[in-house]
Amino acid sequence: METGGSLVQAIRKPTLTPKAIIHQKFGSKASYTVEEVEEPTQNGCPGLAILQKGPCLYRCSLDLPDFTVVSGSFKKKKDAEQSAAQIALEKLGINLSADSPTAEEAWRELIARVKYIFSNEFLSALHPLSSHFKAALRRVGDLNASVPASVIAICDGKLNNLCKIINPTVESHPLLVLSYIMRAAAGLPELVVGAEGQLSIWRKDPYPPNVIESSISQQSDVAESITIMAIYIPCSPEKAVEPVILNISSTGYYFDVIAQILGLSDANMVLVSRTIGKASSETRFYFAAPKSYPLDMSSDLLNAIVVPFGGPLNARASSLCGQDIYGDSILASIGYTWKGQDIFHEDVTLQSYYRMLISKIPSGVYKLSREAILAAELPLTFTTKTNWKGSFPREILSSFCRQYRLLEPVFCVSSIPLKVSSELSRSNNKPGVSESADQEREYTNENESVDVDPKLVVSGSSFTCEIKIYSKCQDLILECAPNVLYKKQNDAVQSASLKVLSWLNAYLKDIDMSLEKEKQLANVFDIKFYRQIFFKEVVKCLSVCNCQHNETLGRKEPELNGVVENDASYINIEGTDSDLCPSNGSLLCVCYSVSLVTKGELQKELLESIEEFEFEMGTGAVIPCLEAVVSQMSVGQSACFYTELPPEDLVLAAAKDLANALAFLTSPCCLEYSIILLQVTEPPEDRMEQALFNPPLSKQRVEYAVQQIQEFCATSLVDFGCGSGSLLESLLEYPTSLETIAGVDISQKSLSRAAKVLHSKLVMKSDFDAPCRSIKSAILFDGSITDFDSRLCGFDLATCLEILYSKISISNSQSQLFSEVNPI
Repeated sequence: METGGSLVQAIRKPTLTPKAIIHQKFGSKASYTVEEVEEPTQNGCPGLAILQKGPCLYRCSLDLPDFTVVSGSFKKKKDAEQSAAQIALEKLGINLSADSPTAEEAWRELIARVKYIFSNEFLSALHPLSSHFKAALRRVGDLNASVPASVIAICDGKLNNLCKIINPTVESHPLLVLSYIMRAAAGLPELVVGAEGQLSIWRKDPYPPNVIESSISQQSDVAESITIMAIYIPCSPEKAVEPVILNISSTGYYFDVIAQILGLSDANMVLVSRTIGKASSETRFYFAAPKSYPLDMSSDLLNAIVVPFGGPLNARASSLCGQDIYGDSILASIGYTWKGQDIFHEDVTLQSYYRMLISKIPSGVYKLSREAILAAELPLTFTTKTNWKGSFPREILSSFCRQYRLLEPVFCVSSIPLKVSSELSRSNNKPGVSESADQEREYTNENESVDVDPKLVVSGSSFTCEIKIYSKCQDLILECAPNVLYKKQNDAVQSASLKVLSWLNAYLKDIDMSLEKEKQLANVFDIKFYRQIFFKEVVKCLSVCNCQHNETLGRKEPELNGVVENDASYINIEGTDSDLCPSNGSLLCVCYSVSLVTKGELQKELLESIEEFEFEMGTGAVIPCLEAVVSQMSVGQSACFYTELPPEDLVLAAAKDLANALAFLTSPCCLEYSIILLQVTEPPEDRMEQALFNPPLSKQRVEYAVQQIQEFCATSLVDFGCGSGSLLESLLEYPTSLETIAGVDISQKSLSRAAKVLHSKLVMKSDFDAPCRSIKSAILFDGSITDFDSRLCGFDLATCLEILYSKISISNSQSQLFSEVNPI
């Protein structure tokens, strides 16, 4: 754990992609056509007569008004599209690597953008902001055609990007955009007017009647009134969060309705936050600006200051939004989108609010992904992709970073050759990261699978992953470098992500922990974090969020796991013992329900129920009391037990009927869990083997066979039942006298896998230091140990590992073959 830090690794600022630049210049006139292509694959293993299908590749054709270009072949469609766009830019003479505009150039572009926004042409454009302009034309009196500056700030992404170029601190202080917009408007006195000290802008000359008629005719007829549910969050934490109804008429402007609820006479004084949740969401906070909002209208572009707001901070709203919200606020999902001219709206309920609240912590995101808020917990370990249920750790970590306006996490995957990782496994109970890692690749999350160049990664390598998280200002916040090796690169990435999430969970639930405990926690999860930056970017909001759990009733909350789980009076198990009991590693399927129960079980309110809920035993995937009870059950049995109440935000986020749940919480009550154990699936044999034997027995057998082979001075070897080539692959890792190796198997699928593995190894044998330099050829045959094959005559050694025999009778000719070789 570190107490300070700076950016130790350069991150390039986000730039426009080739496709984005083509869209800017040509819009809908640019047409992309992606087609799948087939390319022949080389069979690198002589003697293997198996057709191998190559990877799926894509090629893109980009049609522009004056010419057409075609990309090369790529594994991903988006890469093919970007390549085609890049070729087009080169043909147009546009240099993608050109320097970003200076602050002065961005300022001139900002003024030009504001000028375009208030033009006749823009009013008829398909743009969210133009829909606001049309709605503003329906306002009456002095407010007619007046548009709140905050609307311009949130609806036009180009304006925001230009403001960030002018002053990067806009990222942390979004209200600075208002100052730049009002300042730009002041530079266009011939076109627009803005009242001094106010946050509204309108055209100096009205739109021509024909422009107005043309633009309004694009909007479809809507109902007389739209009713939308929203949430009113008072500034005072003593006041409860309440639902409100927004009634918006077809001839009105929804900003005026929100202003009325906030107690404002002028909707131009309504400020709007960033979006909450997904980027495509229209869920935002609406709050009031001071009566005279002091804008920084100085001529110093780069050093514009954040003027003190002058109002009380709304802690609850600020914690959810990630930016400062002042005074009473309304949380609503309403606005105009790119999809059409009509207003978009969704209800925001109290349950939505509490679900947003619990999603601020990684375990809450996982609970929501499983729709099991009162039963699920973020697992402590990542075992297999198959057994993991709900959102994967990498997805949750990326979601966490987006919530807190951080950069996407950076993953560094290192591959370590099989021989090195084997030595590490034998030398340490907990393997460390080797300095001889033959490849390291850094990449950021783009919602896609992890790819490491197969030409650089030795087949059979182990993997380790390091994670770094940066702020939007590119300050390093934390890094995690687990000293654990994994057979699959995805397992390495997911396990490292889970370590970061587990640390975040533990830390954010106990922000006021001592420095000594802080250090111990960081060491447990292999975390190094920069405390000052972490507190600024993350903890500042969560410390506010954590104090809100008990706001509804104002009483002290019980501990989440405060349950007497070993007291038989609290657990009632019914049904016949079927002897099918769960064990660590088992995949369980249960049916459960959770209800609020008043003292004496006089009343009951169902909160949550799932008919089939799967989780892996022993990984911490459910709350401890639930796992403790299930461990005492067998398939077919049912159980009922009671626990104390968890934090109220969890109860209210899960409640199906929030009003009833709130009524129950006013009297002494607890949670009742009812469970039926439906199914127990034992872990696969290989996983049980790995848990009981280190190294696994299969690996020990291969290593023993290799040792025996090294004692012979043989030049050729045939492996019967070679499967996917585990022994043959190992022979390429160690120095032997062998020149020719062959494999025989009845499974063509296994032979295909073996072919790929051996081919990748033999391709790399040009390295004179490689142990396999003596082996000149590897041959694979489709056959069986029970059938004579003359092609196998003349081999010095024969091996047969991990083959199941079922009354196998070997023919005389096959016996003669074995008499001519040395079987081991």
